Amino acid sequence: MSALDLGEIDFSYDDSDTYPNEIAELYSYTEGPEFQQNLKAFHELMGEYGTQRQWHSLDEKKQKGVVLRLLDQIELTRKEARLKGIRAILYITQGAWGEVQSDEEQMSSTRKNVLIMYHLGVFDACVEQLKLEIENSNAAAAGVRKPAVSLADSLETRLVLSILYTFVETMRRSRPDDTDDVKKAREEFRADVGGSGGEEPFAVILLSVVTKFCSGSAPHFPMRKVLLLLWKVILFSLGGMKDLARIKNEAREAAGLQPITEDTLDVTRNMRPASPPASSTDIGETPGLIGAQRPSRRVGLLQMGLMKQSSLDETTVNGNLDGDSEISPGYEEDIQEIEERRAMEERGELPQPPSPRPSTPTPPRGKALPWIPKVRPKDINIFLETARMKFFGYRLKDDRVSLIGLPLPLHEGVSVLKQHVYVSLAEKQMEREECINDNPVSCAEEDIPQIPSEILYQAMLPSLPQSMIALLKILLAASPTSKTKTESINIMADVLPEEMPIAILDFPSCVLGLGTGAGDLTEESLNIGETGSICWRNMFSCVNLLRVLNKLTKWKHSRIMMLVVFKSAPILKRALKVRHALLQLYALKLLKMQTKYLGRQWRKSNMKTLSAIYQKVRHRLNDDWAYGNDLDARPWDFQAEECSLRANVDRFNSRRYGNRGGTEGGEFEPMDNWVISALGKHIELTDEFKQHYEIWLQQEVFTNSIDWDQLVDQRLLW
Repeated sequence: MSALDLGEIDFSYDDSDTYPNEIAELYSYTEGPEFQQNLKAFHELMGEYGTQRQWHSLDEKKQKGVVLRLLDQIELTRKEARLKGIRAILYITQGAWGEVQSDEEQMSSTRKNVLIMYHLGVFDACVEQLKLEIENSNAAAAGVRKPAVSLADSLETRLVLSILYTFVETMRRSRPDDTDDVKKAREEFRADVGGSGGEEPFAVILLSVVTKFCSGSAPHFPMRKVLLLLWKVILFSLGGMKDLARIKNEAREAAGLQPITEDTLDVTRNMRPASPPASSTDIGETPGLIGAQRPSRRVGLLQMGLMKQSSLDETTVNGNLDGDSEISPGYEEDIQEIEERRAMEERGELPQPPSPRPSTPTPPRGKALPWIPKVRPKDINIFLETARMKFFGYRLKDDRVSLIGLPLPLHEGVSVLKQHVYVSLAEKQMEREECINDNPVSCAEEDIPQIPSEILYQAMLPSLPQSMIALLKILLAASPTSKTKTESINIMADVLPEEMPIAILDFPSCVLGLGTGAGDLTEESLNIGETGSICWRNMFSCVNLLRVLNKLTKWKHSRIMMLVVFKSAPILKRALKVRHALLQLYALKLLKMQTKYLGRQWRKSNMKTLSAIYQKVRHRLNDDWAYGNDLDARPWDFQAEECSLRANVDRFNSRRYGNRGGTEGGEFEPMDNWVISALGKHIELTDEFKQHYEIWLQQEVFTNSIDWDQLVDQRLLW
């Protein structure tokens, strides 16, 4: 199927997919046989306890008694007995699917069971089990010795992660019929997961699992389940996109800024995706495209008398075929409009041109720009500085008020710019940080609010570089490539079975028998390329990747240059073939950033892409993004810009978090120059120093001559 034939993709970007899909995503198809083993373990333990084997036939009191006995079971040291208890708990967490008849009944049972088990401490017990598995050196050593690990090597860890994931995904979703007790339990659970109660955030524990896996010391960890759980834990503890918008507006109001009225998701929902730029490959693959469309343009132009020479027309057509040319699918409509305009002119019905200073009309619905333009205060400063230098030859630093002597059109221009001024919260925070650095006494740090994001950042800061590198390794290992990969990590360890399964159904359909006869794994069932269906997870990941790239590169010329150096423009242009407005928006933003560095020839050959940028990306009124005249984009400043940014971040972290757990005062604490106080401090010496202190005395004390008179003189001067 050609990219030109792709229709608009039906994908709704949200915090996550639907609850059934997210639960089904947890299990790989190769884990199908384990569901029956969980059921068997539950029945065997119920027989040992002398209890009915039907979970739903028990009243709530007996159900709680069973859960408490299972908690004792998973504390046993014998692995087989402990594993049986974990399987039984997972079966109950899965809604005791052996006793239900439909998906809805299974989901309702899961929710009820999770609430019961949470109040009895099952989640905390499973977290402790996960910690034991993380520190299990025997399993790690066995995984290192094996040439390739499989599902069997991560059995207990996978079972525990499945329980924890189901807990988090079920508890984080609210329902209209939730009682006050359920709402209270959800908030308590959110505090426990996020570390608001003083304990370590659960996300930090999971990040340590990721780090150990990528270091090669624990290759048996089921990384797919770990990452899914990590994502849901962060989403639950920090909140979703709606919570982010609310918190951001609250912070803006506290900083004296106007709240944001535009929401990117709402705007893009009403935005039609652009037609993908036609590449030379698409033109060659589409039958009759050149023969059917190009001659019609030639005939239309000749009919209007706009082209006098056939050779000129041939040059234009052939020139468009070179390189990565683009075809505008709406040029027939443009030709028709020109012909109608010429006919009106012949009849004398052509409207008169507007006056030189027309009033601003209200744009018709559907024709207006989707975004309100923005202007930075810095842009107004540059505009006025350029005007003053042009007319008077002097500068007024950061003066946006004095307009005396400037022509009236410049007054109007400044007025328009000021109407669209937007000050970001980041700019206010950077101003505050500069004030603290310049005036550490008079502009001291305020009390840091212990919100969930602050708690998580403080906890993960010591190991942040290692976590970032580990996540990047996983991302690179998972990315498709034509080259043979030689990474030391195997991200497929938790989906490689000892034997291939014989059935392509999701949980709980695979155990409820809802797809009997249609779930056989055949070549026909795998060939879904022509159905037009899309993978929610893939689309979600692509949009998130583009959003992260935008966050990393926005207003940072050194990083934008990295996009140019690594030739991201062709990749982003191919991403525009995906007809989804939100994904195209972020791809166009990244193209807009680097357009000024791509050269005139690239802009000349990609006019349709530039047109899409003008139509769909927010306008910065005096942003000369297409022509490279930005004074801040000097190539020789790139390295200095990145070094300055790194220094500012390090200084912020050192000032704000560098003295955690020590005395108050941090960087600006007075120095203790009193000899008695300094000598009276208790200093813990290392074991290595204690073993070799005689050598230290010989080298640093006995062999060095000390001028005691000079030392006494210096002491008197102090």
